[in-house]
Amino acid sequence: MDWIMSTILLLALGIGTLFMAWRGHISGEFITARFFRVYRPNRQDNPLGFYFNLGVLIVAGTLETVWGILIFMGLRKPLPYR
Repeated sequence: MDWIMSTILLLALGIGTLFMAWRGHISGEFITARFFRVYRPNRQDNPLGFYFNLGVLIVAGTLETVWGILIFMGLRKPLPYR
């Protein structure tokens, strides 16, 4: 039964992360935290920071989604819950 919760959790996190990356790409701005302050990289003012954050979000969301699918297929062990 642990694999069900692991799959649901990782798929929800992955889809949420990819949705956040998509919304940031559409609007051209991300809201992130940098040293406990709000940091908003956008395409016009800071294109390097914008595309770096976009790449990190796409890779993280894809990794979480693929990890959830692999747990569902039985190729990876479920997450350890305590």
